[in-house]
Amino acid sequence: MSAWREFFIALGLMLVLEGIGPFVYPAAMRRVYFMAAQLRDPVLRTLGLLSMVSGLALIYGVR
Repeated sequence: MSAWREFFIALGLMLVLEGIGPFVYPAAMRRVYFMAAQLRDPVLRTLGLLSMVSGLALIYGVR
């Protein structure tokens, strides 16, 4: 399987997973987005970094 094909499969899966929350719980997701918009940049960056590291660890663990 080519790297590009795997990339687009992963991107599609990410979009499906990201869309579950707003589809199932739109009001709750609106509150979550509002709360995230209130966070300071360093906090948001830290959460983003933790998310990326967790994702890489999961990929590494599975492969």
